[in-house]
Amino acid sequence: MKSSRRKAILTGGGTVGHVMLNKLLIPEFINRDVEPVYVGSKDGIEKEMISPTSIKYHSISSGKLRRYISLENLKDIFKVTKGILDARRVLKKEKPEFVFSKGGFVSVPVVLAAKSLNIPVYIHESDLTPGLANKISTKFATKCFVTFEKTMDYLPADKTELLGPVIREELSGGDRAAGFSITGFTADKPVLLFMGGSLGARSINQFIRENIEDLTEHHQIIHLCGKGNADENLNGHENYIQFEFAGEELAHLMEIADIVIGRSGSNAIYELLLNHKPMILVPLPLSQSRGDQIENAEYFSHQGYAEVIPEEDLTLHNFQEKMEMINRNRDEIIRKMKEYDGGFKPAMLVEMLLDEEEVE
Repeated sequence: MKSSRRKAILTGGGTVGHVMLNKLLIPEFINRDVEPVYVGSKDGIEKEMISPTSIKYHSISSGKLRRYISLENLKDIFKVTKGILDARRVLKKEKPEFVFSKGGFVSVPVVLAAKSLNIPVYIHESDLTPGLANKISTKFATKCFVTFEKTMDYLPADKTELLGPVIREELSGGDRAAGFSITGFTADKPVLLFMGGSLGARSINQFIRENIEDLTEHHQIIHLCGKGNADENLNGHENYIQFEFAGEELAHLMEIADIVIGRSGSNAIYELLLNHKPMILVPLPLSQSRGDQIENAEYFSHQGYAEVIPEEDLTLHNFQEKMEMINRNRDEIIRKMKEYDGGFKPAMLVEMLLDEEEVE
């Protein structure tokens, strides 16, 4: 007979994308009388994002996983080994029914520790091709859930299931009047929403600031520039408003946006798709990533949802060309977006995970 105090370990970190789904699952677990416990790094973004939820957080040692030869890999072997031992101690203490991993290098020691203790492991991969951490972890997982159907080609068929993107209902409840009130904008000019992620995107911020006069001549600009990246010299500029980040107001800002411009992390672009927002994507270049954002952007472009500008080609001329293409094809783009009917709500995934354990 199972204990009445049910627990689930959540892990994942390194980027917002590796934490956001876990954060959305936390209240759903609590609603089902299951205690979520988080395992992450000592000072990663996951700790910053999870701390406000007030759930139990355990820090473990973690090393960076690299695809190339480096002396740092030798040091990280010891860090990962210590991380596995740290995670084993946590798992023995907490006695969870299962581990749910969102990826990132901190998740690997947790997955390996869970496997060594015969604790079921469930993984979620949101990018088109699996990251290195999830490639390793999937070998030890009970099941891997994926966002893109194409991702199933890269993972074992017997343990992979298509879920689609997470549906954040709070983003679909935007109010146009509230959006115009927050920004001080009007319906007289189209609105462009620039989003660079939680930390901002230096190249996008620079592009806006270098071309502010041209951009605001015929458009109103909402600029989410990232924490600590605001330019006070632009405060009060006509047809322009900047925010370091947007919380509850994001749904209202998105509601008044005619085109959204940003990176191409899978969570973010699927949110735009689900809210039928035409987009211009500026994916992280290979010099700053493993290429997952480039793959995501190419996929969305092929589906007819987005226009893409490589970061090195982000010029005013190229940007204006992409805007014109979207404006010419706006009705067709939105029609295609409305035909997409995939996705899942966090409560649905929690129910699936708990049902899996009931079957076990």
